[in-house]
Amino acid sequence: MPSCSVTEISKCIVYPEKRSTVADLRLSVSDLPMLSCHYIQKGVLLSRPPPSFSFDDLVSSLRRSLSSTLSLFPALAGRFSTSPSGHIYITCNDSGVEFVAASAKHITVSDVLSPGKDVPLLVREFFVFERLVSYNGHHKPLSAVQVTELDDGVFIGCTVNHSVTDGTSFWHFFNTFADATSGACKIKHLPDFSRNTVFDSPAVLPVPPGGPRVTFDADQPLRERVFHFSREAILKLKQRTNSKVNGIETVVNTEEILGKVSNDGMITNGNGNGNGKITKKKSYDRTAEISSFQSLSAQLWRSVTRARNLDPSKTTTFRMAVNCRPRLEPKMDPYYFGNAIQSIPTMASAGDVLTKDLRWSAGQLHRNVVAHDDATVRSGIADWESNPRLFPLGNADGASITMGSSPRFPMYDNDFGWGKPLAVRSGGANKFDGKISAFPGREGNGSVDLEVVLAPETMAGIENDPEFMQYVSEVSYGC
Repeated sequence: MPSCSVTEISKCIVYPEKRSTVADLRLSVSDLPMLSCHYIQKGVLLSRPPPSFSFDDLVSSLRRSLSSTLSLFPALAGRFSTSPSGHIYITCNDSGVEFVAASAKHITVSDVLSPGKDVPLLVREFFVFERLVSYNGHHKPLSAVQVTELDDGVFIGCTVNHSVTDGTSFWHFFNTFADATSGACKIKHLPDFSRNTVFDSPAVLPVPPGGPRVTFDADQPLRERVFHFSREAILKLKQRTNSKVNGIETVVNTEEILGKVSNDGMITNGNGNGNGKITKKKSYDRTAEISSFQSLSAQLWRSVTRARNLDPSKTTTFRMAVNCRPRLEPKMDPYYFGNAIQSIPTMASAGDVLTKDLRWSAGQLHRNVVAHDDATVRSGIADWESNPRLFPLGNADGASITMGSSPRFPMYDNDFGWGKPLAVRSGGANKFDGKISAFPGREGNGSVDLEVVLAPETMAGIENDPEFMQYVSEVSYGC
């Protein structure tokens, strides 16, 4: 693997094409806890543009389309401000975002993909604002884009303040940016900046002197791999967890496997990459069976717990981030811009996770996800308001797993004009032992990629776990 040293070609501030008319946006109950988290860093690996389209042409095109996109997402071109009362706002003042053009022509697409190997550290150099904590949005841009020219491809990395967006809003922006670059005549969905939601609160978050810091050791030795699970493997897992529910034989819902039905009981008219209009599917009861993603998560929980060699009495925690937009009554606008997420912890002893069958672990996850309804969301908000606090990201007890992102996010819809991405990768932000990010597989149809970050000895354990590895397959990137 060649050592990476990305060469910065140019850096500038890109401003919105039109002046913002959006009023200051007060950070919500879901935004404020993220002030101690790193900026989100996600990007797409693309093949080289056509020969007629030089890298300089691409850089100019990206700057123009970013400017026009920021006019639709003015919050990303703003800065934080704190009022005398202690409330923190996004001031949509058109201060702009950082844009970097870079070169790493000694790096190939194959180097980045590294099939069957760890994700190379060189990927982290494709992003701006490495390890920047979100509270710094008071004096740093709230977002940034870096485009890096490789030997035979291009990487476009997007960095966004985590107190400004969750994954849903992040990919909404990224998709719109790609559409604008490709010359789309009409923007599919405008963001909703309304703040008259249950998450809006007068509560004030106490900020420690010097500002918040991440709640985990960012220098801990780690390994990172992307494991691919085909549609067929996911189907086997789901059949395994649903063979009997409450002693009754069940039939697996194939639409959910194909990615058409989400864990929220929604249906998308796409191929599992979320690239479609969202409508309600009335005939599918999301409470009736364990989902494919819950089945996969349960297998990961078992295998990581086994690899950690924990005492059977040790309590393990599997934490899943959930989108609250469709869980509230009435539902929030699906394109609400900001954070609208909560964390669902499922706890069990290491002994129970390992000695009981996979259906049991999957059932624990399923029960908690289904129970996270409107009342639960509102209860979580009230609990935070009674004791405002930063989100404790990390794995303090050595027995936790945190699942973020989602295979429902439309990551492969980011076609900048010459084809969909070859792969999705993330930077070094918010990574610790037990941090998992779920991506859709490139081929769609319900396939899933898990970006797994673990302590080196734990990673070696799951790599040698036949129960886990039997579901893992190599992926064809089409490059």
